[in-house]
Amino acid sequence: MIDRRTFGKAIGVGAAGTAAASLTGLSGPSSAAASSSSGPGADRAATAPASHTGGGSFPALKRVKAGELTIGYAEAGPAHGPAVILLHGWPYDIHSYVEVAPLLAARGYRVIVPHLRGHGTTGFLSPKTFRNAQQSVIALDIIALLNALKIEKAVFGGFDWGSRTADIIAALWPERCKALVSVTGYLITNREKNKLPLPPSAEWAWWYQYYFATERGALGFEEYRHDFAKLIWRNVSPTWNFDDATFDRTAAAFDNPDHVPIVVHNYRWRLGLAKGDPRYDRLEARLAAAPDIAVPTITLDGELDPFTPAGDGAAYRDKFTGPYDHRTLDGIGHNVPQEAPEAFAQAVLDVDRF
Repeated sequence: MIDRRTFGKAIGVGAAGTAAASLTGLSGPSSAAASSSSGPGADRAATAPASHTGGGSFPALKRVKAGELTIGYAEAGPAHGPAVILLHGWPYDIHSYVEVAPLLAARGYRVIVPHLRGHGTTGFLSPKTFRNAQQSVIALDIIALLNALKIEKAVFGGFDWGSRTADIIAALWPERCKALVSVTGYLITNREKNKLPLPPSAEWAWWYQYYFATERGALGFEEYRHDFAKLIWRNVSPTWNFDDATFDRTAAAFDNPDHVPIVVHNYRWRLGLAKGDPRYDRLEARLAAAPDIAVPTITLDGELDPFTPAGDGAAYRDKFTGPYDHRTLDGIGHNVPQEAPEAFAQAVLDVDRF
């Protein structure tokens, strides 16, 4: 999720203001209320937040060979429309966008929602491949997907692992990223900073990260992966009244045989407890320098997300040097696209017009 140092700085700071702003162009009684900083986005008027259960489903998924994977993905919209790539986080899957995708498809976009490595229908081509989940390799998966689908440039949107991946692509391969919607802002990991301790109240929120650092934790996650994910959902989205069917639909993606090793490696790698692949050392060195992101960007924060830095995006504002807007979604937790699909889709439409 969010970088530990950014989160530590935000502990004890109050929530952002609740200035009203409207979700233009998309209608519906369940649009999340939004607070917006000044920026080039359209005027937005607040509506009452509502609980989305994320009902519905994608049509039959597609698969394509991309890099060292066969990537499973959902697709919606016209085949020759402008591309939008939507990236999920953990412990989630493509269904975080099950309501966002048709909203964008109806506007003429070709929407691609891939399962990240270790999730759902995405699998490794070889059983001998290192089950690596360092940040750069996940971004390279998505670059390989763009190449496989012959997509030169796309608008990217993401949350959690998906935000980090989209941020990396925007920073290192801006020629492939037309614009960006990033939940919780700038999430590129700096492993050296992650070695430094945080105040206890901040460390507490990362309990699962330390659990994964132990062999007991890896075994426990293997045995209780569904119960584990449901607990995370409830903790980080306190007002999201999802039902069992909604959770079970996503939880099927955790039955991927590589799910546990990928998740465990990701969190151990962040803390410097697991090695990455030396082939990507140069990329990681560039990311460790915290490169700026110059593509047009809208950052979103869920007001009730425990990993959201307080301060209306101020914690990461200086990392975005191009056209920019920030929006705080009142009453929304961590899984922003599934809890507030209209607000997320509106952000994609707006940033594409910057």
